[in-house]
Amino acid sequence: MANQDRLTEQSIQSTMLIPLYGRMIAGKRFPDILRDHAAERICETVNYDFSGISKTYGSEYAALTCLIRAARMDDHARTYIAAHPDGVVINLGAGLDDTFSRVDNGAVHWYNLDLPDAIAYREHFIQSSERCHSIAKSMFDYTWLEEVNMPPDSSVCVLAAGLFFFFEEKELRELTSKLCGRFSHGELFFEACSRSGMKIANKMVKKTGNTGVEMKFWVDNPASLKAWSPKITQTASYSFFGSRYKDMRLAKFTRFIMWGADFLKRTKFVSVKW
Repeated sequence: MANQDRLTEQSIQSTMLIPLYGRMIAGKRFPDILRDHAAERICETVNYDFSGISKTYGSEYAALTCLIRAARMDDHARTYIAAHPDGVVINLGAGLDDTFSRVDNGAVHWYNLDLPDAIAYREHFIQSSERCHSIAKSMFDYTWLEEVNMPPDSSVCVLAAGLFFFFEEKELRELTSKLCGRFSHGELFFEACSRSGMKIANKMVKKTGNTGVEMKFWVDNPASLKAWSPKITQTASYSFFGSRYKDMRLAKFTRFIMWGADFLKRTKFVSVKW
């Protein structure tokens, strides 16, 4: 794709490249966490000036955040697939994420959902396949739920990495209610931040030159999400970095920020089961 038109900093496609760049940078240094070969391939071929992104997401901490997010999503998908070998995973706001190829067991059915222009861009680099489907719709256009080919009484795992921040709580509450109505059993696993963490993240994104994106949603108390649907049976939160702040390969400042982010619960993963 080296000859494609240059992207602008405000386009949705350039936003998709932010976590991709972070995964590429950190993955080369910390392949034991995750080596994202798709991210490397895309960054090497896309016609885009990464200098704006690299000012912020080229830092050790920011790049590691992108990599660990992907690794945690991989791990959660693997856990679900181990329990449901022929189950269904839905990846909301898939962007240029290639989790499917890293966790595929040869039987799971995977759905990558994103806006039409995002899916069109994605298909240049990561094509759909027999068990890895693309749905080009907004997650709030609930007709997409009927495109997921599975019995209504089946279980599903819905992933949302780095996505929910950008929407109002009332929108996400309705989405969760629709998921609970369509699938009798399932789990929504997503990344969230605290209110203070959201303010910090907004500043980081603006430093890349992208001023058209603002984060709006935060979670301080995951238990409060039970009010989203009477079908919800359990909510839980998990630290973002865990014990990785002990990694002596990292700069002291990076380790301190990682420890602080977990200690203050500024960023986390949230599970909602029904």
